[in-house]
Amino acid sequence: MTQATIRLTTAQAIVHWLVNQFTEIEGQRVPLFPGVFGIFGHGNVSCLSEALEAVQDRLPTWRGQNEQSMALAATGFAKARRRRQIMVAASSIGPGALNMVTAAGTAHANRLPLLLLAGDTFATRLPDPVLQQVEHFSNPTITVNDAFRAVTRYWDRIMHPAQILSSLPQATATMLDPGDCGPAFVSLPQDVQEIAFDYPVTFFEEKLWVIPRPRPDRRRLAQAVDLLKTARKPLLIAGGGVRYSQAEEAVAAFALKRGIPIVETIAGKGSVTHYHEAHAGPIGIIGSTSANALAGDADVIVAIGTRLQDFTTGSWTLFSQTARFISINTARFDAVKHRALAVVGDALETMTEFDALLGDWTADPRQMQRARHLFGEWDDLLTKLQAPTNAPVPTYAQVVHAVNDAAGECDTIITAAGGLPGEVCKGWRVKAPNTFDLEFGFSCMGYEIAAGWGHAMANEGPGGTGGTPIVMIGDGTYMMMNSDIYSTVLTGHKMIVVVCDNGGFAVINRLQQAKGVPGFNNLLVDCHVQHPDRPLHVDFVKHAESMGALGRRCDSMAELAAALEWAKTTDRTTILAITTDAHAWTPGDADWDVGVPEVSTRASVQAARKQQEEIRAKQRVGV
Repeated sequence: MTQATIRLTTAQAIVHWLVNQFTEIEGQRVPLFPGVFGIFGHGNVSCLSEALEAVQDRLPTWRGQNEQSMALAATGFAKARRRRQIMVAASSIGPGALNMVTAAGTAHANRLPLLLLAGDTFATRLPDPVLQQVEHFSNPTITVNDAFRAVTRYWDRIMHPAQILSSLPQATATMLDPGDCGPAFVSLPQDVQEIAFDYPVTFFEEKLWVIPRPRPDRRRLAQAVDLLKTARKPLLIAGGGVRYSQAEEAVAAFALKRGIPIVETIAGKGSVTHYHEAHAGPIGIIGSTSANALAGDADVIVAIGTRLQDFTTGSWTLFSQTARFISINTARFDAVKHRALAVVGDALETMTEFDALLGDWTADPRQMQRARHLFGEWDDLLTKLQAPTNAPVPTYAQVVHAVNDAAGECDTIITAAGGLPGEVCKGWRVKAPNTFDLEFGFSCMGYEIAAGWGHAMANEGPGGTGGTPIVMIGDGTYMMMNSDIYSTVLTGHKMIVVVCDNGGFAVINRLQQAKGVPGFNNLLVDCHVQHPDRPLHVDFVKHAESMGALGRRCDSMAELAAALEWAKTTDRTTILAITTDAHAWTPGDADWDVGVPEVSTRASVQAARKQQEEIRAKQRVGV
């Protein structure tokens, strides 16, 4: 029998396939690929745009202002939807494609799905060198798109129309695999996009994708049970994998039933609410004194869905040298780190089976009592640090508290880089699960506003919180990437942006000086400038207003509180700007291993080097 076929160009076939992929969220059938962020240019405007225009009622294309930011918006969307839907980012060749490399790195570090479609040079090479082509003299197969190999989980270059028959399903399976999840990149030579091919009709049949939940190995789980039962001071660390598995309730119930305190990683914050009975605070360098004290005493740590990044472990100085780890993770690579007893499996499935095997075992009740006492002290410290004062310039802690107080239960806080991650991770009291997005796997400056756009989209419909994204951003990061303020006005996706103006890159200035280097090239007052009115002040409100947003300048905490209430009533993206202290920070009590010069004529650097050697002497050595 002759197989039924349909003749389509490669670009048309890709788009036709994408619109026929579905998934389920809360019992509702929804598109797996709900939209495309696209900037058309040389290499994708004549073929891919033609295909996308024809299906805009089913696969809407949202016009970005910068390829990096639109891919970051897609990344924020994926995080908000807890990896259950995937946005596409499409670019031209050359610089348009390369602009997405940083976003790919962000998605890769954070284990988030993102489909990148980039134009490429001619497969035939007949018109070479073409506009925007970078030639490699010794290897003509290399183009700029090879740069994505280092920052994607799946990479392919389509050299023949038939290759998408295997490539697209493999790319999608990778993005939906809980252990391998990350960005997929498909390179599309512009002449291949135009070629027509007789595709099997069956390739375009609707498909419902279900994210797998791998069960743990029974022997490993039994070993984990035996190890946990030896614990005198156990501790649970909830990572981002808890949220992506939708295991929040199971982990919280396990903690209460077994009497084990929960501490959260940066990605895991929001697994439970701030005042949940088992919650003992965020752990690590930008964590709480309560969580860090518990970590130092813990003899058995159950780490769920976390890769144990240095900011979580205090560069591996937080834990006892004799502490044992049970690492529950869908990714084998993460589970086996640092001599852990690796239990490879889905967090929800694993914790359910783990609980069933533990019988009537519970931890010593003094462990939870101590955790609640320590957490109460931490919460009191936050309240003290966040209390209003008569100081002319408010601290970050005070601004964070004001925004937190004004935020609705379903509003999502979003930040990523600079001083705000530490202040928000420490000081934000989560009111509802899945309303906290601190991108600190890559700490990508520029993620914040773009991700706010993605969150605003994701908050609509099944699986969305229904709340308003609230972006907190420093002035330095605002200057780096802000054009998606215009995108949100253009598309009607509202967010509130709070700009904390501290005169430059203040938190990295803090680290620079803490390691013995004089303030240099971070705060604006320390930069090499020749303007007579140095440093020039940026009016962030006027700038945002010029892009169609609303804005208000706040000169006091009272004005900020009133502006936040006003911003909640506006019909579009609203920017609030307030000057904040560049030197007052919420204290931390965890160490961080960073490079400090081994030799220097500066006494301050010599002292910092000695301190760094003391930190390294405390490190728990693992692999």
